[in-house]
Amino acid sequence: MTSGEIFTGSFTQQEPIPDDAITAALGVLRHGRLHRYNLVPGELGETALLEQEFAALTGARYCLAVASGGYAMATALRALGVGPGDKVLSNAFTLAPVPGAIASIGAVPVFVGVTDALRIDLDDLESKAGCGARVLLLSHMRGHICDMDRLMAICDAAGIAVIEDCAHTMGATWNGIPSGRFGVMGCFSAQTYKHVNAGEGGFLIGDDAETMARAVLLSGSYMLYERHAAAPPPEVFERVKYDTPNISGRMDNLRAAILRPQLTRLPQQCAAWNLRYARVDQGLAGVPGLSLIERPKAEGYVGSSIQFLLPGWPGDAVAALVARCRERGVELKWFGAPDPLGFTSTYRHWRYAASDPMPESDRVLAGLIDMRLPLTFSPEDCDQIARIIRAEVIAGADRTGPDRA
Repeated sequence: MTSGEIFTGSFTQQEPIPDDAITAALGVLRHGRLHRYNLVPGELGETALLEQEFAALTGARYCLAVASGGYAMATALRALGVGPGDKVLSNAFTLAPVPGAIASIGAVPVFVGVTDALRIDLDDLESKAGCGARVLLLSHMRGHICDMDRLMAICDAAGIAVIEDCAHTMGATWNGIPSGRFGVMGCFSAQTYKHVNAGEGGFLIGDDAETMARAVLLSGSYMLYERHAAAPPPEVFERVKYDTPNISGRMDNLRAAILRPQLTRLPQQCAAWNLRYARVDQGLAGVPGLSLIERPKAEGYVGSSIQFLLPGWPGDAVAALVARCRERGVELKWFGAPDPLGFTSTYRHWRYAASDPMPESDRVLAGLIDMRLPLTFSPEDCDQIARIIRAEVIAGADRTGPDRA
């Protein structure tokens, strides 16, 4: 057992659902109309209201609430006409639902590398823009937003439509523009570990009427699309309704009721995450053998998790560090592990989406450590966590003598 202070908090415990959200959920349970299209005359419904409010929050013309962020991504791909055998560009550094969305429709992921700043490698993207892909499914992985101006210039020049995976960037911005508003469509998650919590859930936003009409039909609206308040007008649906299949993945009124009050608190929640992020970041500054991730000035990030690199550390030394921190109550996730574990995997593990080797990305991932920062942690908790990591990294560096960053 490693000696020293022990952290006793939980890395998976979220804040309670707010009282007003519980009250709203009880209202839905009492009237029993959980299905989004089960309404009484004159009633708009919780899901339609949520879509209106999320569209207003992001500045999007249209919004669709769905069953999950992964479903939102697959729906966006289908709405853009991606089908079996089509190539889709995407990040090598992301989580499995992103390539899973591509593979679920029979399309073929073409992975783009990751930089030491944990952002998509724009030079690699530019070199692969001529591969025949018509779509980039861009993951703002762990909340790190790349230079969106350059990315859009690359994609626009190559005729590539951009779908943004904003599962980790709800409330974040680039040069003041909300995440999800650069591409043709933006996808968000409301899963428990994201920035609003419905257990599961997702959003799809966009300004293009036809693709969003297709998304509504794909989500399982049947011919009830006029019950949506943040959807394109009926004449757009008339053009596409006979050619768009129903692949049901609707959000229900219960989850929508839970989410609506949470949206109003999002700015305060984002500020609270960033306070905790800053405490850990400051606590790890200057540790030999550890590199922190610089945040660009243009990026308005949400620090609901934190990452750092251990450049040059051998795999057994990283694994030992993770184990020692776990003994002291600190749960670190390692993206360089040989096998997937829990939520953590990389492009090398996705055999359904085979890729050529990417040595530069492998170098980055080999020393990449990730840690959640739930809001149930106090700022003082974050200071303690940083002290534990700092001590164990210094001890590990002294034992193994890896190359220092």
